[in-house]
Amino acid sequence: MKIYDKLIAKEEKIAVVGLGYVGLPIALEFAKITNVIGFDINRDRVSMMKNKIDPSNELVSSDFDNCSIEFTHTIEDLKEAKFFIVAVPTPIDQSKEPNIKPLISASETVGKVLKKGDYVVYESTVYPGCTEDDCIPVLEKLSGLKFIKDFKVGYSPERINPGDKVHTLSSIVKVSSGCDELSSEEIAKTYELVVSAGVHRASSIKVAEAAKIIENTQRDVNIALINELSVIFNRMNINTYEVLEAAGTKWNFLNFRPGLVGGHCIGVDPYYLTHKAKELGYHAQIINSGRAVNDSMGAYVGRTVAKKVIASGTPMQEARVLVMGATFKEDVSDIRNSKVVDVINELKSFSCHVEVVDPHANSDELMEEYGFDLVAKTSGIYHSVIVAVNHQEYTLLDENYFSSILSEKGVLVDLKGIFRNKIQKLNYWTL
Repeated sequence: MKIYDKLIAKEEKIAVVGLGYVGLPIALEFAKITNVIGFDINRDRVSMMKNKIDPSNELVSSDFDNCSIEFTHTIEDLKEAKFFIVAVPTPIDQSKEPNIKPLISASETVGKVLKKGDYVVYESTVYPGCTEDDCIPVLEKLSGLKFIKDFKVGYSPERINPGDKVHTLSSIVKVSSGCDELSSEEIAKTYELVVSAGVHRASSIKVAEAAKIIENTQRDVNIALINELSVIFNRMNINTYEVLEAAGTKWNFLNFRPGLVGGHCIGVDPYYLTHKAKELGYHAQIINSGRAVNDSMGAYVGRTVAKKVIASGTPMQEARVLVMGATFKEDVSDIRNSKVVDVINELKSFSCHVEVVDPHANSDELMEEYGFDLVAKTSGIYHSVIVAVNHQEYTLLDENYFSSILSEKGVLVDLKGIFRNKIQKLNYWTL
């Protein structure tokens, strides 16, 4: 009996290693069909999940119902699994180089419990070749087993979109791959249990890795182009959104918008590809240029706001600025690699007073990660209000609200263009 059949019959268990934005939804989906072990090294997170609480605030308690899952932080418990899914973060370091330490650590964990006939599938975003060159040797070393002969490995990139309730795990086509024909089919069939949209069988692990890394790289480069156009159009006193609307009337125009590009995907993944290119002796010109443009946008916004406040008659040392939103995108609590931080830091370099509010972010996490916290509520009058993240709560606000908290010549900055055509009297600027 093959691994797929054993999982269906509940004769074997799936283990998901890493229960963050990616791992927990996958674990719960599989737990509706077969027996699952959910493993995370963070005891506090495990405790929360045992009580049907998602530490990432993406899922509700009912999502844990009718799930055959055991949450644990104990490696010994993983010995009961036959099919391992590794879904740990793959961040970058301060030098913007790939940090695969969490991935190697997870591989060591799996390697310690790996048995003959087991399957290991990686979902973490990596550069092409990482699974075979960096992870599999760790599995072999810790287990004493031989790759392909004793255990199978595959790669199936995650496509989770935090905060998105429409494009969910089951509704997005899954890309999968294996180390040989048998594993490729077994892995694909296993994912088909929980992905109703279907599974695309990539020809190799490297192809699957490369497919994932270019998904976000493509978006990054396209957004960088629009951001650069926004900077140019601003100097021409042309509204970028009006230009995009006009250009968008052509059937094949790509509908990208300017903005801050952060988070743990688009703002990180391209660096994995440029790292690998550099190892191969090639300088990725377009990708690196796109990253440079997008990484500079926060400081650009901060400087532009400072110029507008000064032009309105208020010295920046006397200015009060309110920043609305600190997460990396709308309607999530995730602050990882938030580029709003760059806006705030640039403003503070002008010695102005900056306050930050966000209905989703955690103030303590912001203080620990970035050195600033949230104010409980707005107070007094501001010389500029920056709507940095288009949280649902903010989209419901109107011009009267902003008028009530802005000075007479105060500047309303709308980075996502959500109030365009709705502001008639205020000094208004958007990218």
